[in-house]
Amino acid sequence: MDTIRRGAGFLLGLACLCVLAALIGLTCVDVVARYAFNSPVNGAYELTELLLATLIFLALPLTTAAGEHIEVELLDGLKSVLLKRLGTLVAAVCTVGVLALIAFKLFEHAEKMDRRGQVTDSLQIPLSLIGWLGAASFALSAIAAIVFAARRFREKA
Repeated sequence: MDTIRRGAGFLLGLACLCVLAALIGLTCVDVVARYAFNSPVNGAYELTELLLATLIFLALPLTTAAGEHIEVELLDGLKSVLLKRLGTLVAAVCTVGVLALIAFKLFEHAEKMDRRGQVTDSLQIPLSLIGWLGAASFALSAIAAIVFAARRFREKA
């Protein structure tokens, strides 16, 4: 299981790196072409939007697996170990539930965009691709949240 987690983390990290490099390259080429040659890259704004969404969706499972989301320690002052563990369990269940619900809703939305044939304005890129990537990202994040919560419970036990 640990090998799968590390392998998935490596692949997602590599994908994030490639998307970020593409985003930087596109921005540099667009700025140089715009000011030096008075000819901006066609669709650069759309590509930038899509690449940013892709980067966020690829990074979400990595953030979840590392436990790097913002947390509010409401039950930190409690003395009871049982109440703290119960609070951690409730938070984990809520986190997984919300991530899974968003994944489901994004999948439904991507299906709807695909049926309607929605594409970007100038480059005609199907928007359902980003929707499916988002759905997969949130589904992976829900799985990562389960693994993270299980690890956290084992460490505290």
